[in-house]
Amino acid sequence: MQTDIKNIIGVRFNPIGKVYHFDSSSLPDLKTGEYVIVDTSRGRHLGEVVQLLGEVPPKPEGGWKSVERRATPRDHLLQQSWRNKQIEAMISCRARASELRLLEKIKIVAAEYNYDGSRLAFLFSTGEEEKVDLKSLRRDMSEKYPNTHVEMRQIGPRDVAKLIGGMGACGIETRCCSKFLTEFSPISIKMAKEQGISLTPDEITGMCGRLRCCLIYEYEQYVEARKTLPKRNKRVVTPKGEGKVIDLMPMSDKVVVLIEVAGERPQQFAFLREEIQPWDELEALRRKSEAPCDRHEGGGCNCGKSKAKRN
Repeated sequence: MQTDIKNIIGVRFNPIGKVYHFDSSSLPDLKTGEYVIVDTSRGRHLGEVVQLLGEVPPKPEGGWKSVERRATPRDHLLQQSWRNKQIEAMISCRARASELRLLEKIKIVAAEYNYDGSRLAFLFSTGEEEKVDLKSLRRDMSEKYPNTHVEMRQIGPRDVAKLIGGMGACGIETRCCSKFLTEFSPISIKMAKEQGISLTPDEITGMCGRLRCCLIYEYEQYVEARKTLPKRNKRVVTPKGEGKVIDLMPMSDKVVVLIEVAGERPQQFAFLREEIQPWDELEALRRKSEAPCDRHEGGGCNCGKSKAKRN
């Protein structure tokens, strides 16, 4: 039997975290802002209901995980109690990693308990494409926390920057990833080129060492705006004469044109899109208007294009 789409909800486990979808058929009266206990691939977790979906998203492999119940005040107290122990667990893991001489290869970024302390994940990062054997470290941590399922979870540079927080590369007080980005989008160098941004590393690299997430913010607007503007090096006719497009200002709907006047130094002018016309189109119209008429060669032509008399 197909799950009612009204009973698929979005749950978030961290304030600026990804939204995951669950089947709430057992609790059809749930509202946004309520907290629930859900079954995930990493055990049971406490999260906030942030979406009541009107349209069903693509069904995940293995089907929808279920909402078990509403969270109780005791669940919240348990969660806070275990969160207070996370820093201590992280320090303990770092100390053991140092003894095993692993800190040269990995960085222990954080420790995360689930709400009831039954699971403990140590988040770590490594160098580029580097694989490190952490079986000994995981075994030692499992012995130190015998009543808890211990997991060593590798995260990428962007996730590290999000967890640590701090100032952004552009000077913003709080990094975008820590302030409002719930998911990371693929970023390419093409996005910087499309927006005319300098390709020097300082201009396009974030504190994570990767291309800045903000390169995607206005990318689509630039792509759409460029479609209506002539390309660089195209000849155009402007109110100041004929010239060549040397730069585009997509968000202002303008182009910069280099105009050469005999005996004078070339000058640059900015024109709105409606102020210019493609030279090749005007030239084609001019040639067409000067061409002889090919429809009235038998006489009686009144279109002004009579063919020249043959010799």
